[in-house]
Amino acid sequence: MQLVILSGVSGSGKSVALKALEDAGYFCVDNLPAELIGQLTDYAAARNEPRVAIGVDARSRESLASLPGIVERERARGAAVHVIFLDTNDQSLVRRFSETRRPHPLAGGGRTLPEAIAEERSLLAWLAEIGQRIDTSDLTPNQLRGWVRDLVVTDRSRLTLIFESFGYKGGVPLDADFVFDARCVLPNPHYDPRLRHLTGHDAEVVEFIERETQANLLVEDIQRFLQRWLPRFILDQRASITVAIGCTGGRHRSIYIVDQLAQRFGSEYPVVVRHRDTRD
Repeated sequence: MQLVILSGVSGSGKSVALKALEDAGYFCVDNLPAELIGQLTDYAAARNEPRVAIGVDARSRESLASLPGIVERERARGAAVHVIFLDTNDQSLVRRFSETRRPHPLAGGGRTLPEAIAEERSLLAWLAEIGQRIDTSDLTPNQLRGWVRDLVVTDRSRLTLIFESFGYKGGVPLDADFVFDARCVLPNPHYDPRLRHLTGHDAEVVEFIERETQANLLVEDIQRFLQRWLPRFILDQRASITVAIGCTGGRHRSIYIVDQLAQRFGSEYPVVVRHRDTRD
């Protein structure tokens, strides 16, 4: 059985992600107390449902402490368990709750919205550490759906490399394990009027970067760094590593470098490519 435990802070897009899993053929249940997960997987197995996704969050906070043991027990029973944790910066959360006018689940007892968000982060901090984090702060629903689908189709028996481009003007991704800065190394194609509207995928931008910059040296340095240290993460039984490459806007240099790294590592590891600040 393929079992996805989907969690995250309130307002981070769990409903969108769970719907994406349902569309991908998963048997989905939201807000299930952790102690009932074993019963649900038994029920799903009896119905010949090979893929199950369960939403777990602060609404069932009384049972969260038992979740690590339950995850290990399901793995011992033969299930391939994948924990996904959706995260979002506080500014985006405040904006989303203000726009929807929905109360935060922990907002009772006179707590303000920022206080409720802080309490929930403290409650779920350990769960974020064992799961594959996705920063949804600046994602559209379509992007989030695509990123979740990408994660669940990777080979979970091997370390998955996630290469993500981003623009510093939107902040560093919360889910990044390693961050590399392309701004001080490579000139910006944005200042060429012919290239400004294009992205790092386009042949004209690729030609400019490879002709005018030392991009190849930067890619090789990052490649050597990762090749040296990835075996340590494999020994630590990490399921995935997110390598974030940043430039000013996240549209040219960072996309080019991410695409190059994905090509170089694609034959050795399962690879997922994300481009945060474009809509593709």
